[in-house]
Amino acid sequence: MIEVKDLHKSFGEAHILKGITTTFDKGKTNLIIGQSGSGKTVFLKCLLGLFDYEEGSIAYDGEIFSQLTEDEKRNLRAKIGMVFQGSALFDSLTIAENVMFPLRMFTKQSKSEMQDRVDFVLKRVNLEDAHKKKPSEASGGMQKRVAIARAIVNNPKYLFCDEPNSGLDPKTAIVIDNLIKEITEEYQITTVINSHDMNSVMEIGEKIVFLKNGFKEWEGSKDTIFITDNESVTDFVYSSNLFKKVRRMYLDENQ
Repeated sequence: MIEVKDLHKSFGEAHILKGITTTFDKGKTNLIIGQSGSGKTVFLKCLLGLFDYEEGSIAYDGEIFSQLTEDEKRNLRAKIGMVFQGSALFDSLTIAENVMFPLRMFTKQSKSEMQDRVDFVLKRVNLEDAHKKKPSEASGGMQKRVAIARAIVNNPKYLFCDEPNSGLDPKTAIVIDNLIKEITEEYQITTVINSHDMNSVMEIGEKIVFLKNGFKEWEGSKDTIFITDNESVTDFVYSSNLFKKVRRMYLDENQ
């Protein structure tokens, strides 16, 4: 679990995060959503420890990040997996070498132990025959699966995903959503996803935090988002006629 209390972050005179308090639960897909400029990217970077913050606290299973020593922070970072928006694979390395990279950085495993782990996670994301390919030889969906394999190769306790469906077609995006959800449940990871994809919200949003102008405007689940009266949420979520129809159908069925 990740617990956030009264988090404030500014850049100069620009107050970006304005007292955010929430929790992200273990074994669930937790989504951060909001319009551009809402603060969700800054929030994610604070959770990752990439940005310092002026007030508040972030605790990882009870360990408050700002109170940790540098060695303790490094140990915590070794428990974090990250799926970047553009996958962020190394073009000069094979897929297997990309996935092995965190093991080289954070463990003292032997080459055979690392290879066994790479084989395991590539099989888990259905890429058991892709070891020797370069990222340029892989489709966008395959690259995302490689990024997920790399993110989980260290058995992380926490998984962060920044717009994991960016640039993918709808069918592939659903595959990636389902894979992230399956891995989250299977390994009981605390997963936090920064997303603007409403299909992801409706498919896997077990916990949703909606930010607006740096405030936590609303939180709930993919079920309660259908029935909320919060106008900011409904304006954001149901901006398309499709989701308006889905909302009406849901309300009709549950009256």
